[in-house]
Amino acid sequence: MSRVTRHDEATRREPATPGRHRGAPGPEPVTLADIEEAAARLSGVCLRTPLVPYPLADPPLLVKAESLQPVGAFKLRGAYNAIARLPEAERARGVVTHSSGNHAQAVAYTARRLGIPVVLVVPHTTPGVKVDACRRLGAEIVYVEPTMEARTATAGRLAEAHGFTLIPPFDDPAVIAGQGTVGLEIVQDAPDVGAVLVPVGGGGLISGVAAAVRALRPQAKVIGVEPELAADARASLRTGRRVAWTAEDTGRTIADALRAQRLGALTFAHIREYVDDIVTVREEEIREAMRRLARQVRLVAEPAGAVATAAYLFHRDELPSVSSYVAVLSGGNVDPALFAEVLA
Repeated sequence: MSRVTRHDEATRREPATPGRHRGAPGPEPVTLADIEEAAARLSGVCLRTPLVPYPLADPPLLVKAESLQPVGAFKLRGAYNAIARLPEAERARGVVTHSSGNHAQAVAYTARRLGIPVVLVVPHTTPGVKVDACRRLGAEIVYVEPTMEARTATAGRLAEAHGFTLIPPFDDPAVIAGQGTVGLEIVQDAPDVGAVLVPVGGGGLISGVAAAVRALRPQAKVIGVEPELAADARASLRTGRRVAWTAEDTGRTIADALRAQRLGALTFAHIREYVDDIVTVREEEIREAMRRLARQVRLVAEPAGAVATAAYLFHRDELPSVSSYVAVLSGGNVDPALFAEVLA
């Protein structure tokens, strides 16, 4: 299929002074019961990932190693939960999604496990290591321009034309509930955690994690982390409205999995209700966090997977003063050439 013509009207807006953001009306939030139901569904499919201590960290830092999942990222939790809930007849017609890479691989893995057709709409800028993994799982790939408009429009047309069920990458209750199992495990394994640091792209991961943490340990802080060059979520939280950045702006960051351009309506509602703050990290800090995670913690992190650790390492003054932290290492699907360059 030919690439869709690029069309992007999103504009970047600068963050305003932060204000109080709780209690705003919005879509129904995902509940702890939803997340616990997802956890039962994911048993035997997803790995219960360990909390790996960061050596000599003071205060203590534990790294939630989602890079160890079968698809190398947390995305399997949400994708499997959403697809496994579908009626058998709907599953049999197949699924379609749009993604910058990790969600696509998670959907492809789930489809292969359940024996159903799958089509993936991905930006042509998606790292080859992620596309190759999807092809090995038997998925059909459709390339589009790297804008949210192109991704969603193409996936929607394919769903309508072929009867596929669209599996959203982040703005969906079942997806959010699946991602929330990360937060469930964090509180169960580190019941005294003071603050949880979570990467933010489209907001599905932090929405689920924050919902679980708030329900189980309300005194803990939940802090989002995103690249300085793709800080639409921070701008949205601080202005009280969803702010979109252009693909040209977000495309500057090395963290390809965090280039979503704008939060979803449902994820924004969760962030406003449950998240304490969002901080940003610089490109050189992301690279340094990748290096330190590899050399000191023996964990491979893709750029997006390293941002939460980067916040702990370089922006402690912007974080709440607590006795312990957990940083979510969201994925490890890094291009080998880029990883070699970063380590060098």
